[in-house]
Amino acid sequence: MEKSNIIETKTGKIQGYKEEGLEIFKEIPFAEPPLGKLRFSPPIIKESWDGVLNTTEYGPCSIQGHSELEEYLGKLEPESEDCLSLNIWTPAADSGKRPVMFWIHGGAFMMGGGTDPMYDGSALALRGDIVVVTINYRLGSFGFLYSKGIPPNVGSQDQIMALKWVKENIRSFGGDPANITIFGESAGGYSVLALCTMSKAKGLFCRVIAQSAPYIDTNVSNKTSKKILRKLRVKAGDIDSLREVPPEKIIDAQNQVVASEPTDIMALRPFIIGDTFPKHPLKAFLNGECANIDFMIGTNLDEFKLFTAIEPMKSMIEGDIEKLLIGFLGMLGIEKEKSEQILKTYKEARNGKYSIEPFEILTAVITDFAFRIPTIRLLEAQKPHQPNIYNYMFTWPSPGLAGNLGACHSLEIPFVFGTLNSPTLKVFLKGAPKELSEKMMDAWISFAKTGNPNHEDIPDWPTYDAETRGTMIFGEECKVEKALFDKERAAWDGLLEI
Repeated sequence: MEKSNIIETKTGKIQGYKEEGLEIFKEIPFAEPPLGKLRFSPPIIKESWDGVLNTTEYGPCSIQGHSELEEYLGKLEPESEDCLSLNIWTPAADSGKRPVMFWIHGGAFMMGGGTDPMYDGSALALRGDIVVVTINYRLGSFGFLYSKGIPPNVGSQDQIMALKWVKENIRSFGGDPANITIFGESAGGYSVLALCTMSKAKGLFCRVIAQSAPYIDTNVSNKTSKKILRKLRVKAGDIDSLREVPPEKIIDAQNQVVASEPTDIMALRPFIIGDTFPKHPLKAFLNGECANIDFMIGTNLDEFKLFTAIEPMKSMIEGDIEKLLIGFLGMLGIEKEKSEQILKTYKEARNGKYSIEPFEILTAVITDFAFRIPTIRLLEAQKPHQPNIYNYMFTWPSPGLAGNLGACHSLEIPFVFGTLNSPTLKVFLKGAPKELSEKMMDAWISFAKTGNPNHEDIPDWPTYDAETRGTMIFGEECKVEKALFDKERAAWDGLLEI
């Protein structure tokens, strides 16, 4: 392994390694370990160290609960409460002022890590001559437990602390602190939107890419937290006792509570309170509070099929699926008559173009409810204040699990990072077209550089507006579609609004 240059950061010297035209630095600590009295506390700036810190190996991701996806993707190891570190890929740690792409991983705020091989920044950094950063932040109970007396949203505060570190130090890695794009998928997509509302994050980035950012009821963390505390027999607000509980016991309680509510995919999530998360992102966009931010957002055609393909959701989708769907919409407060009208609209609009089997209608409706319609609401809210907004849809169908996944949730990530050969993803990516990955990488890179994702290998990609609703399709063919699934979109008028 060829060693990198020694880099002087504001907290100490580090040394990574060189590989295939890049300098790579892993497990750079950006905060003090959140252990002991720092458990459940906002992150504290890392104290300076002496000597040169070896940053050639990934550090642990956040300690986390069980996921059914581990059967297919494996489990990230090691994991620990002591997880607050970041990783950097740069073409050269020189004086170049390269755009910076700062990635926040998804995983329902409950699992995952910036160390996942799918997020390896090598291909993206090398192709675009940019700097790529991935981070770990506290997950589940350790990052998003909410109760009186416990500081809220410390996982989100970890993200801000990491951004501050990058803003202050990235120049030493050949990056431009004035040109930082934050991007993320799923919980990471929601995180980048939430950061737009937080005063402590202002000025730390100038562009946002939100991939499959979900609709979120922010009150769920409150309900889940109460159940976890009851399992642990800790009184609400008794943070001292909670800090004494072994981490494995907290995870066990979390697993039990999450298993009892299988429809709450994000059982712990950011909670709207104070300056840590002052308002719903849609409200901030409607108010014009994000007018200075270039914005790109999109979804996948079959988001929800990832969840229906695995347990426990797979076993729940049985019997009278239409009745199940109407019942689900009713749980969301949508009246039966309106639910039946939504169902009717989807059948009529898709007949002759797509399958209208009950299962396909269910996944289409819930994909739109959870991802596509919230995305459209954000685009509509931002347009009057910032015209530089772009929408995409990813449609390449995975052959995995007997073709039942379609263009499912998170499938676009290895296309964006150029990690189609990641060993954990083989089952999902057999036959994945490298050309599509290159087109997507170039679009993301172009947006990070200029705020415009257009490049010579895709058709002209217009900004989004409520009249034409131009959307770039990334699939077996890259093309722009106008008013995509517009009848289905209109069926949600008056719903999922603030």
